[in-house]
Amino acid sequence: MSMVHILLVEDDTRLARLTAEYLSNNEFAVQIETRGDKAETRILTEQPDVVILDIMLPGKDGFELCRSIRPLYSGIIMMFTARDEDFDQILGLELGADDYITKTVQPRVLLARVKALLRRRPGSLTCSDKKELAFGNFHISQTTRTASSGNEELDLTTAEFDLLWLLASHAGSILSRDELLHALRGIGFDGLDRSIDARISRLRKKIGDDSENPTRIKTVRGKGYLFSQHDWR
Repeated sequence: MSMVHILLVEDDTRLARLTAEYLSNNEFAVQIETRGDKAETRILTEQPDVVILDIMLPGKDGFELCRSIRPLYSGIIMMFTARDEDFDQILGLELGADDYITKTVQPRVLLARVKALLRRRPGSLTCSDKKELAFGNFHISQTTRTASSGNEELDLTTAEFDLLWLLASHAGSILSRDELLHALRGIGFDGLDRSIDARISRLRKKIGDDSENPTRIKTVRGKGYLFSQHDWR
């Protein structure tokens, strides 16, 4: 099996070297890029499995870079930054990042998060054995990892598709944030993580759900989210 290719986009050369060394010692193939503008070309050309992306970069910042590559890059994007403000985290996730982690994190935690994102398989939840799901004219294919409404294919990120498939596989059942985070990222809900909420918000827009009064992916107050088996035309 070939090694997982990680592109670390970080202009702090010492931090980049130490992070790359740690990940390399854990059997990842890691390359470093220090400029955001150069990173864009490399990501789209090399298509690494994982991009670990700093926000404050010369040439092009991490948010701008994430926005520009996401439609053309299907791999994992992890925002890696010294900034831990909620606004930055939500913005990064809304732009298509799969995870957001601060630079103060212990290396072993970073490694665990990368591995959890790479697994891309349910943890405590068991998904349907089916490879195709249909709700009215809305179709989801696990085989091709696509979703379509009528004849129109939805533009979904890797993380969005994984969440959609997980919810749809349990249509009619309420899934808590803790269950979703465990299944998708291998971590529990700490009461503060908003990544699932941000991803749900993006999914609703893409599947044509009403953000003010959603009927397809419903919020069940105090419990979690429910993918409706009905309300699809």
